[in-house]
Amino acid sequence: MEWIIALVIGAIFAAGIASLRRGNRLHLVVGLILLSQAVNLAVFTAAGLVEGHPAILDPAGPPPETVADPLPQALVLTAIVIGLGVTAYLLALLVREARAGSSRPS
Repeated sequence: MEWIIALVIGAIFAAGIASLRRGNRLHLVVGLILLSQAVNLAVFTAAGLVEGHPAILDPAGPPPETVADPLPQALVLTAIVIGLGVTAYLLALLVREARAGSSRPS
């Protein structure tokens, strides 16, 4: 299962790099989004995929070895929120630049 996810991460990373190299500003934003999602998946996968196990330790529950690590999940969630904010800011800059470029006299 991990090798399939590794291939998907590599494909998303390659698509992000290819999008960055195009030179268009919109492609730059799309490339940054793809790269950030590839890194999120890499962090999440590097922590170990534990399917069906909770991330909260219960004293009466399973032993700590079978519990999922909540730290990578929290890091990825934080990175998603920060990435959304950066993406919104970059798109607002693109819209502002497009409006300023269309209102200039020729």
